[in-house]
Amino acid sequence: MIYLDHAATTPMSETALQAYTDTARHVLGNSQSVHDSGAMAAGLLEHCRRQLAQSINGHPHGVVFTSGGTESNMLAIDTLLASKKGRHILSTQVEHASIRNYLHKLEQSGYEVTFLPVDGNGIVSLEAVKASLRDDTVLATIQLVNSEIGAIQPIAEIGALLKERGVLFHTDAIQAFGKIPIDVQALNVDSLSASSHKLYGPKGTGLCYLNPDIKRILPIPGTTHEMGFRPGTVNLPAIVAFVTATQERLGEMNAEYGRVLNLRQRLLEILGDWAMEAGTTVQALPHILGLTLPGVEGQYAMLHLSRQGIMVATGSACHVDMEAPSHTLIAIGKTAPEAKTFIRVSFGKSTTLEEVQQTGNALKQIIGGHRRYE
Repeated sequence: MIYLDHAATTPMSETALQAYTDTARHVLGNSQSVHDSGAMAAGLLEHCRRQLAQSINGHPHGVVFTSGGTESNMLAIDTLLASKKGRHILSTQVEHASIRNYLHKLEQSGYEVTFLPVDGNGIVSLEAVKASLRDDTVLATIQLVNSEIGAIQPIAEIGALLKERGVLFHTDAIQAFGKIPIDVQALNVDSLSASSHKLYGPKGTGLCYLNPDIKRILPIPGTTHEMGFRPGTVNLPAIVAFVTATQERLGEMNAEYGRVLNLRQRLLEILGDWAMEAGTTVQALPHILGLTLPGVEGQYAMLHLSRQGIMVATGSACHVDMEAPSHTLIAIGKTAPEAKTFIRVSFGKSTTLEEVQQTGNALKQIIGGHRRYE
């Protein structure tokens, strides 16, 4: 099998899997228990917290372990909104469904949300952010990397502007974490989300970073786990595996970035004018490549590739209903029919040049065969 859907999920690394197994076998206590076994679990949990805080230049007290990216996004937004008065929220038209859907829910409870447009490359402009700020703007939530075309937003510049205006700022860093350097201080963000299974850790765990200087109102009074932010016993084996996978990725990040960039460029060379890149490589994460296939529906191409043992996607794994075209593709100026020709190829640490060549040739055959029968 050629697996090119790493933006949806990644396989657990052997090191992370071993860390999970060892922790499950040998660290039995509940981190809230006061006996020695509980103290051992609590000590390991805090070590993990410090490790992840260090990886993003944050404070350990800001790291809250969650069930994954979606919960982290919701927890961050709720916490920031509860800390300050205001009814206006800024976001973009290309956010992940976990953000977009939650913002629509907040609209129903009285918040006003401005979904900012992006250019043809999927990038929001600083000027658009500035022009949309209001006296009652309380929060902005803008992704660091888009999950469908890999566009990287100018988060640091936007964050500096928002800090000047006293607007709280959350970034969904789920696709970026472990692939590019992340520094919460340099990015000027108040909160950040990440997910373990996007970087070779287990599913079902993630982190929400919350600026410790922000006034915090606990969602459920009396909760003891995770500094009162998340009730329920923590999944310590998964957290240890998450941290292990993170350390692995950070150690290989720079070399892997260059290797993946070469794979991306090679696939584009093979395809030539058989497919069009959605977005741009100028300000994009190389691990995610969005393509439109002239005259061929993305779902058709995906299914034919799958029959050949090649796994790609037709968009975000959280937006698989392609009856409606991708929000991202529409936002960057594609028509609805064009958007339905979209596929996403996402590279991982196991992806080889041979697999890229095979995929490119298979795509050309699918497109060519479709054209012959038009």
